[in-house]
Amino acid sequence: MENNYGADQIQILEGLEAVRKRPGMYIGSTSSKGLHHLVYEIVDNSVDEALAGYCTEIDVQINSDNSITVTDNGRGIPVGINAKSGLPAVEVVFTILHAGGKFGGGGYKVSGGLHGVGASVVNALSEWLEVQVYHDGSIYKQRYERGKVMYPLKVVGSCDMEKTGTRVSFLPDKEIFEDTVYDFDILKNRLREMAFLTKGIKIILRDDREDKKEKVFHYEGGIKEFVQYLNRSKTPLYENIIYCEGTVNNISVEVAFQHNDDYNESIYSFVNNINTPEGGMHLTGFRNAITKTFNDYARSNKLLKDSEQNLTGEDIREGLTAIVSVKIENPQFEGQTKQKLGNSEARGAVDNVVTEQLTYFLEQNPAVAKMICEKSLLAQRAREAARKARDLTRRKTALESMSLPGKLADCSDKDPKNCEIFIVEGDSAGGSAKSARSRATQAILPLRGKILNVEKARLDRILGNAEIKAMITAFGTGIHEDFDISKLRYHKIIIMTDADVDGAHIATLMLTFLYRFMPELIKQGYVYLAQPPLYKLEKNKKVWYAYSDEELNDILTEVGRDQNNKIQRYKGLGEMDADQLWETTMDPAKRILKKVFYDEEYASEIDVTFSTLMGDNVEPRREFIEANAKFVKNLDI
Repeated sequence: MENNYGADQIQILEGLEAVRKRPGMYIGSTSSKGLHHLVYEIVDNSVDEALAGYCTEIDVQINSDNSITVTDNGRGIPVGINAKSGLPAVEVVFTILHAGGKFGGGGYKVSGGLHGVGASVVNALSEWLEVQVYHDGSIYKQRYERGKVMYPLKVVGSCDMEKTGTRVSFLPDKEIFEDTVYDFDILKNRLREMAFLTKGIKIILRDDREDKKEKVFHYEGGIKEFVQYLNRSKTPLYENIIYCEGTVNNISVEVAFQHNDDYNESIYSFVNNINTPEGGMHLTGFRNAITKTFNDYARSNKLLKDSEQNLTGEDIREGLTAIVSVKIENPQFEGQTKQKLGNSEARGAVDNVVTEQLTYFLEQNPAVAKMICEKSLLAQRAREAARKARDLTRRKTALESMSLPGKLADCSDKDPKNCEIFIVEGDSAGGSAKSARSRATQAILPLRGKILNVEKARLDRILGNAEIKAMITAFGTGIHEDFDISKLRYHKIIIMTDADVDGAHIATLMLTFLYRFMPELIKQGYVYLAQPPLYKLEKNKKVWYAYSDEELNDILTEVGRDQNNKIQRYKGLGEMDADQLWETTMDPAKRILKKVFYDEEYASEIDVTFSTLMGDNVEPRREFIEANAKFVKNLDI
């Protein structure tokens, strides 16, 4: 065996070659997520122009060949020669990594781009990219293919002297991406968020493919309108959206919030328009400010008696929808993914701005202040009741480990990695599942009837619900602040319901509960949906199972359509005997499982969907159903 590891085996990847070799390092992945990320990189540059006060309109177009064109009316990327490289600045931006105007030098005060890789990465991962710059009455153009310059920057026409801006068109490279078809809805959600966060900017999204679509996002109210949008399927507690803005030590702070009659808090934080799903210092500052301000107000206005405990942050944030957005010159993120802000000065800045302006607001609006304090006091009492209820659901000590729910048929293997739990509706299906399962690794928990809709209930009531209690105890992780993923007893939680409307409803109630109280289980990929078959086909003593109408069609085409075909449509799991259930739905070698995903980038949109579908307000739900009716399959009528 030759051992050829010498100096010549060390490869130096020059320039954009490195990006093509390891795209995941620059855009996260080469799946659909990475594909859409390319658009955001270009749009981010235009938004940075808007933040600097030069751009008012951004136009994003999906062309018929799935290429993208982004046009803005900013200053236009400079076309002059960059002294260090001797190349036009626009060519430097698109062909050299870590080149950009965000490193200081006075081009930008704040920006979402930090590393100067955005435009060049998009170029490296596109089959072709064309950039046009409108500047000083001329139109400049350059084309690149897979990152390589096709011709020097040239003037291709003239325009009004006043006209400035940049137009970038690119086609993602099929050699790099698994899928190169853009999804209108994914882009829509992200661009809507960008428009909310940059008040006054107008973002137009057009789709030039078969079903031509266009959306315009333009919010003068900025994040106030964002809160309004997030609360549209809930009932706000008061009319006003509380808004605080100010600048402290060069950090610009914008906060908007409003309480609703719900029990969940939805707080989204952003730094330079980038979502920080894990929060960070700006979020800590906001939480400190509202906890302190509301307690001070409640004490001084005798809403809290001297003998009563202070309200906790959790009590005050019950039913709160808030946006915390800061703009900062040199943001320091914890980790490469920009998920958590580490600048300690951001905490003080948000805290100061919110404390001062919220104190003033509460003094001016005593009725609103009283409503919020009363809701928080109710939450405090409920939390106390919930604590007592929760103590009952906690796992007991080893001596009392028999406290697992009575109806749980547990598995004998104690290593969570090997174990899975099936949550089954009804005792009849539960009986078949218990007989069918592999006892070593498969646990069965039958639920009687539908579990409580947690979207409409407080924690104490939720913890009093027998079915939910059984689930919490079986999983072993605890919930809310007691949640500890290391105590999870099963690495696969499989929701197994009938393939009908009721089954889908139970699965949705289950997912609502997991999303609100144990989101980590979904984030880390432990939650699955089982796929029971819809049809059984028997012919000449041979059996086939079909999981959709299409599959049944394919099987029939293969075996022939005649009188000997016996087709059974399963309405529920209870119609299968143990062997059939094992063979079709539970056997790890043959079954089909759907993994439930949670994409943090779209957290605000997921939130809106849950509160629309599971909340109290009928109108938003009706609108949702009307908009999505055309996608319905297998409707039970």
